[in-house]
Amino acid sequence: MSLRELARVVQTSEVTVRRDVRALEAEGLLDRRHGGAVLPGGFTRESGFPQKSHLATAEKTAIADLAAGFVEEGEAIVVGAGTTTQELARRLARVPGLTVVTNSLLVAQALAHANRVEVVMTGGTLRGSNYALVGSGAEQSLQGLRVSRAFLSGSGLTAERGLSTSNMLSASVDRALVQAAAEVVVLADHTKLGTDTMFQTVPTDVITRLVTDEPPGHDDRAATELQALADQGVQIAVAGAAGGDPVPASSSRRRDVPLPHPRRGQVPGGSPALRTAPVLGDQSAGAERERATRVADLRRR
Repeated sequence: MSLRELARVVQTSEVTVRRDVRALEAEGLLDRRHGGAVLPGGFTRESGFPQKSHLATAEKTAIADLAAGFVEEGEAIVVGAGTTTQELARRLARVPGLTVVTNSLLVAQALAHANRVEVVMTGGTLRGSNYALVGSGAEQSLQGLRVSRAFLSGSGLTAERGLSTSNMLSASVDRALVQAAAEVVVLADHTKLGTDTMFQTVPTDVITRLVTDEPPGHDDRAATELQALADQGVQIAVAGAAGGDPVPASSSRRRDVPLPHPRRGQVPGGSPALRTAPVLGDQSAGAERERATRVADLRRR
């Protein structure tokens, strides 16, 4: 279930439900996933395109705006399948002389009417759940290809395993896309940070840059994962406002996290290290009882 649906069911805010879901995850009663939660054992489950397209839309827009700034006129790039990469493609339509290789029908559609952008599609078998071409045909069409950058998304990202997805065929094609690129740029909003799914697509040491949004102050897991990725040499560009509030596309900003640096404190030279904001506890016994009631209600459901 999505956080929005959970909030509707228990008649409270998404921020409150997110905190309660963390408590339930700590008890082993559910697993947090991109924009929501699933029952334990849902490791291989994947949402379809209609569900994904309505999750973290403001964050995806800000990420796409920021990522488009890394693409230069006349480049040849590959763009993988996903709702975030679809948003990126809409912005790439304005980059003249660009060549985009993709296995995504949605990416190709977003670029179909761009006057000065050449679109090259892979072969393969259509996977209807995400409108992507997969299989041996897609992988073979990428052999011998060389481009400057690959822009990929996925179902989860951790410092330990890198980018992952819950579908074997999609993972195999993504690995072929990575092999064709000199640099790998991962697009992942904060809800995917710390989430691990079944099939690894891009190991952490292969990821050149992560473009993400600012995690909310209470999201310790995302902030910790960002720090761990930075410590392993991944360049991190953050789009968003302090505290994780969604920002308009025009307000997107780029922030490269200095590497390496301590977990907390000040980086030599004056650059601030990533910090995790403390989770504010309930201020009264009554609020604590109310929270316990909500958690119990979620557990029963």
